[in-house]
Amino acid sequence: MSGRIDNGGLERRQAIGELRVDLSEDRKIRGYAIVFDSRSVDLGGFTEIIKPSAVDRTLKEAMDVRALVDHDTAKIIGRTRAGTLALRKDARGLRIEIDPPNTTVANDILESVSRGDVTGMSFAFRTLDDDWHMEGGLPVREVLDMVISEVSIVTFPAYPSTDVQVAHRSLAQFQQHMGGSQIAWMEKWNRNRAV
Repeated sequence: MSGRIDNGGLERRQAIGELRVDLSEDRKIRGYAIVFDSRSVDLGGFTEIIKPSAVDRTLKEAMDVRALVDHDTAKIIGRTRAGTLALRKDARGLRIEIDPPNTTVANDILESVSRGDVTGMSFAFRTLDDDWHMEGGLPVREVLDMVISEVSIVTFPAYPSTDVQVAHRSLAQFQQHMGGSQIAWMEKWNRNRAV
């Protein structure tokens, strides 16, 4: 089942990839905010894969994306429109390069990343198109098109329930399409998981 979804909300996901600081004079932070075709952890009854096409709209339309620390809008360390955040798609994923300011927040995160204390990346997005299918009795969501609003360096990548509610609405549509109620489907999924 595929279709356009008017989510109206943002979702956040952790990217498992490298994050490093170039300790030369340019003090850049480089890494991958998104790794393509990599299955997520369990997001509450489903897993998710970001397809390479999903980032094309954000890049083609040169959307204004911000780089934050721990998703905190008061801790901005880069922005595409300002030329202090660069986004590039390659075969592995969405690569980022941040040219952080000389601020307390940026200097603190530079130090933490260079020491290896902070290694996580996350991103916030709004899904425009996704596709659901079953694998091994569990639903898998493939994100085909999205709008990325933010990339974030994170200390503890998390999946708060409010961040996956939009995806859960899409999951409910998929379950209805598969011919069952959400409650019956979740009961069956939990039984299969316990086995």
